[in-house]
Amino acid sequence: MKKSNFDRYLEEQLKDPAFAARFKRAGEAWDVALQITALRQQAGLSQKDLAKLLKTSQQQISRLESPGYEGHSLSTLRRVADALHARVRVVFEPGEMGKGTRIAESAASYGVKRSATKRR
Repeated sequence: MKKSNFDRYLEEQLKDPAFAARFKRAGEAWDVALQITALRQQAGLSQKDLAKLLKTSQQQISRLESPGYEGHSLSTLRRVADALHARVRVVFEPGEMGKGTRIAESAASYGVKRSATKRR
């Protein structure tokens, strides 16, 4: 498939690490905006309806659904999810090692707490 001028331009721009980082963050914000919009529409709600449920303004819902908005707080996302009968899931993925990423401590070991009762 032949590349478009935009594809070639984007390829060139993505060689710049600062641009690539901004592009990735924009994609993440876009994902959040699309998910909120889709959930709201599946619930059969307008922005105004959702705003009433959350006791906020329609403008705030519009902001949350805007791909350029990056001010989503976890508490706000939880409130939206509750109103839309969904859940919020945050996933941290490892970055590329050797590109400024430093691990200060080894991974925490989480286990089941054992009871203090005597074992036989």
